[in-house]
Amino acid sequence: MRMRPRSIRARDTLIAAVIAALVLGVAAIGVDFAVRTAVKADLLQGTQVEARRVSGGVRDGSLEGQISDETRGRILIQVVEPGGRVTNATPAATDRAPVSRVWPSSNLRVRDYTECRGTWPDRECFVVEAIRVTTAPDSVVVYASEELPSYLVNGLLEAALAMVVLFFAGLVAWITWRIVGRTLGPVEAIRTQLAEISATDLSRRVPEPSGQDEIAELARTANATLDRLERAVGRQRQFASDASHELRTPITALRANLEDASMHPDDNDLRAVVESALRDTDRLESIVTDLLLLARIGTGGPTAQEPIDLAELADAELRRRAFDLKITTVLAGRVTVRGVRVQLVRLLGNLLDNAERYAESSITIEVIRADGQALLTVTDDGVGIATADRERVFQRFTRLDTARSRDAGGTGLGLAIAREIAQAHGGTLRLEDHPSSGARFALRLPLVTTLRRLPPAPPR
Repeated sequence: MRMRPRSIRARDTLIAAVIAALVLGVAAIGVDFAVRTAVKADLLQGTQVEARRVSGGVRDGSLEGQISDETRGRILIQVVEPGGRVTNATPAATDRAPVSRVWPSSNLRVRDYTECRGTWPDRECFVVEAIRVTTAPDSVVVYASEELPSYLVNGLLEAALAMVVLFFAGLVAWITWRIVGRTLGPVEAIRTQLAEISATDLSRRVPEPSGQDEIAELARTANATLDRLERAVGRQRQFASDASHELRTPITALRANLEDASMHPDDNDLRAVVESALRDTDRLESIVTDLLLLARIGTGGPTAQEPIDLAELADAELRRRAFDLKITTVLAGRVTVRGVRVQLVRLLGNLLDNAERYAESSITIEVIRADGQALLTVTDDGVGIATADRERVFQRFTRLDTARSRDAGGTGLGLAIAREIAQAHGGTLRLEDHPSSGARFALRLPLVTTLRRLPPAPPR
C-alpha cells in the first residue's frame, strides 16, 4: 500500500511541513552549536583571567592570605598541591573537594576543558582552566571553574529549539494547507461541473477564474474542448436528423418504382425504370456525400491546414471548369490564408455552382484584401435573393419560393456546406448588397501575415 496521501492538498502540505522541519532543524542545530560555543567561550574567558591572576600571584609570591573573590562566588578558584590537598581557595571554594582531578603535566601546563559530574536531573557541568604554576615535580595547580547554565546541561535549550521548529513547521503546514486549498478551489469547481455535464446536456461550462495562471488556462481549455465537443455532437445529431428526413423521400420513390415494376412488369418500360432508379441512387449518393462532408468539416485540426494563395486557388478552379456564361475576374496577388485546400476548393466550387445555376449572362469573381482580411466575392446577374431570405439560403435543404427555385439538381446543401467551411476556417460567408441585380456572396477569411518558406514539392 502506498503511504502517501491521495489528495494533492495533503501531499503538498506534508511536503512543505517536512521541508520546513528539515530546514528549521538544521537551523536549530546551528543555533544550538552557536549558543553553546558562545556561552562556553564567555565563561572560559572569565576563568582564564582569574586562574592566571592567581597563578601569577602564587608564582611570584605576591599572593598573601586567602584568595580574594572578585566574582562573588561565580568563579571557584583553588590552589591544589600534589596529592589533592587544597592549600588556598576563594571563600566559596573553601572546604570543598578539588573541583577537578585533571593534573596538567610539565609539558602542557595549561588545560582548558569542560567537566561534568552527577546524573540527570542533578547533573552539573563546569568550564575549567587548570594551570600548573611551575614545571617542578611538586608544583601546585591553580583551578578556576565556572558552572555552565542549566539550560545547556539538562537539554532545556534543545527542547526549546525543538518546540520552535515544531511551531514554525506547523505554521508552514497550516499556511500551505490554506494556500493550496484556495488555489485548488477552482479546480474542484471545474471537476464538479465536468462531472455533472452529460452527453444529453453539453451546453454547460466550467467556471473560469480571472487571471492568466495555469488554472485559468485549464478552465478556458476545458470550455474550448466542451465547445468543440458540443459542435461535434451537434453535427452528429444534425447528420442523423438530416439523413432520416432527406433520405426518406428518394428511398421511398425508388422503392415505389421498383415495387411497381416488380408487380406489373408488362406495364413498365424496364429501361425507364432503371434510369429512374439510377437518378434516385445518384441523388442519394450526393446527399450522403454532402452530409458526411458537413459532419467532417472542422475536425481535421490545425495540422491539416496549410498556407493557400486564395487568388491562385480561384484562378485554378476557374481554369478547370467550363462556363457558358461570361466570366469576369479581379484577382489580386498574394492574398494568402491558412486552411484545408480541398475544403476551400469545395467552398468556391459550391459558390460557382450556385452562381452558374442562377446567373442570366455573367458571373464576377473577385479576390482582394479588404479591412485586413482576405475577401472573395462571387456575383451573378440573376434575379437575386430577398433580404428576408439571405440567411435562410444557408440553411440545409432550403428551397425558396422564387424564381431561384428552378434548381434542376443539387442536394440543397451547397451553401450550407460553404458556410460551414468558412466558419471552420475562422471566417464568414454572407450575402451582401451590390449596385446591380443578382446575388453577391462574400467570403472573408483571416490573412496570413508572415509565411515560412515551404520546402519544394517532391518530384512526381
